[in-house]
Amino acid sequence: MLHIHNGDSTAGTAKTANIPGEHLAWREALVCGPAPGDLAESEFIRLRANHLTQAYEVPAEKCEAELRAQHEALANFSAHDEVVLWFEHDLFCQVHLIYLLDWFAQRELGQTRLSLISIDEFPGIKIFHGLGQLNEAQLTSLLPQRQEITSTQLELGARAWRAYSAPDAVKLIALMESDLSALPFLREALKKHMLRFPSTWNGLGRVENLGLELVRTGYPKFKSLFPPSCGASLSMALATHNSIWQCGGWRRPLCLCSS
Repeated sequence: MLHIHNGDSTAGTAKTANIPGEHLAWREALVCGPAPGDLAESEFIRLRANHLTQAYEVPAEKCEAELRAQHEALANFSAHDEVVLWFEHDLFCQVHLIYLLDWFAQRELGQTRLSLISIDEFPGIKIFHGLGQLNEAQLTSLLPQRQEITSTQLELGARAWRAYSAPDAVKLIALMESDLSALPFLREALKKHMLRFPSTWNGLGRVENLGLELVRTGYPKFKSLFPPSCGASLSMALATHNSIWQCGGWRRPLCLCSS
């Protein structure tokens, strides 16, 4: 069994919880930077590595090697009887989910079963941000609840990725007018994405306008958005607006930290 997690936090918890199988942390940030859907995989990886290198100031060769390694692990899926995708409801996760669904939709799955764990709440957690909040027992309890991915979900994921990765918003607008119920969190996530497009009012997206709003209301320095402890400042500046710019729980806006 191969588990694909959206980042190291959940993957680490799953490993210490002894959830059976191999655990792959999907280390990307496809909500940021170029992600054209018309490139060969090797070219796409090279393009993404160049972006991530510039965005996060990481060594170029190391970044590209890690991206290639995770795709190689993905390409070995047929060695497993089941692949489980762990991706929650927010924009960050949903973009990675549709990328992976599109990837699998282009492959012959053979005897390998695809399953999905995707939630937007958990019993006992009042404000759910993501799977990274869960402890070992809580994460383990989700495994029996996984659902087999259907052909309809694969097809929708592929259409959604093509729309997301298109050079303009035409396909995305058309997609939003179709039935997205097979992936219940996709519509809200893509609404968040569309809010990032430049407005006709001032040429800025919702994230940039929200940043200006926070500056006007008392957060003149970037560090003030991230105080040492999660006090009132953090709650006001981030938690209040998290439903607008969700990027996987407490990931920083504008993808200024990795997944």
